[in-house]
Amino acid sequence: MSDRYSGHGSAATGTNKTILTAFCASATPKVRPRLYELLLGSVATPADVAALFYLSRFTAVGTEGSGFTPIPLDPGAPAAGECDCGVGVFSVEPTYTASKELLAIPMNQRATFRWIAAPGGELVLPATQNNGVGLKSSSMSSGTPAFDVTMHWME
Repeated sequence: MSDRYSGHGSAATGTNKTILTAFCASATPKVRPRLYELLLGSVATPADVAALFYLSRFTAVGTEGSGFTPIPLDPGAPAAGECDCGVGVFSVEPTYTASKELLAIPMNQRATFRWIAAPGGELVLPATQNNGVGLKSSSMSSGTPAFDVTMHWME
């Protein structure tokens, strides 16, 4: 059975701003991590801001604002061996693969969004160093509200 991990990040958004990434950090990954849950909501003062986010594949991690050491969901599990997380605000955005959006998430800032994969429908990360997925804002109707993201995956 796979071990399960959590990554978390928060960042002020706007157009084309990555909030959180999950990627293979190992030079020789032994597994292909599988993303099975994503939670997204705003931590800013409530406002009627329309937002569009994409969960997309990338081939280079960019320069993150800070890192987040993944947390095992089972306290008896080892530290994450394959994946790491990058948290915005990125000074250099990840290199996203064109037309590889895995999820499109249109939402209002006052809402919270949760995605859970159907069994067997997990999103598979490539077993390649510094490749993974990122949650990125595509557009905001106004302002740069802060959004918070949690990702769960198995290795």
